[in-house]
Amino acid sequence: MTIFPDIVTRAEWQKARAELLIQEKDLTRARDRVNEARRRLPMVRVSDDYRFFGPHGAVTLGDLFDGRDQLIVHHFMFAPDWETPCPSCSSAADGIAGLRLLHARNTTLVAVSRAAYPRIAAVQQRMGWTFPWYSSDGESFNRDHLATRDDGEWPGISVFLRAGDEVFHTYSTYLRGIEEFHNQYPYLDLTALGRQEHWEKPHGRATPLGRQVGGPGMRLPDEY
Repeated sequence: MTIFPDIVTRAEWQKARAELLIQEKDLTRARDRVNEARRRLPMVRVSDDYRFFGPHGAVTLGDLFDGRDQLIVHHFMFAPDWETPCPSCSSAADGIAGLRLLHARNTTLVAVSRAAYPRIAAVQQRMGWTFPWYSSDGESFNRDHLATRDDGEWPGISVFLRAGDEVFHTYSTYLRGIEEFHNQYPYLDLTALGRQEHWEKPHGRATPLGRQVGGPGMRLPDEY
């Protein structure tokens, strides 16, 4: 069994940390370049008359903006025939706290699932989540934006821009493209043991006291 991490002197640690900092700065600069390229993406006019269902009945895609210019939609995996939502999406949802900074930047964030709204409302109450969460039950919204595919539901995020009465789709990402929005993953990525997932390297890690690294697996947040 490999003991990880190594135990070194402070001077040795500072040397290793300085070497890693070079890679971190490269990553920051690369992220800035990708973000700029993302802002330069072309847009698609949304002409479909989608309807979403929430606490006050049916609303349009334009209504989801809540008077702001930008809209971020979490494609929350919760199919109409599922008993409970996706544990991984629920983990991400559990990290959504105050939205004041987004609102100050004229941006609204909502979640959208295909489950019927009463089931969504029940889960939201159970978990104590306060972010807006709507149902697209019976609509093609998820499939049109590639979050529902022939092989099933995919976690994702889609972004929209509003200009007057027109709405434009500007960006979408799926699967590991949304993992940085699992707000607790970045914290775990800073630690010696990481996310404690089976695919992470180096393999065979253990704590200095010998406890084998391994997480409990994804569950609904109130089941840990």
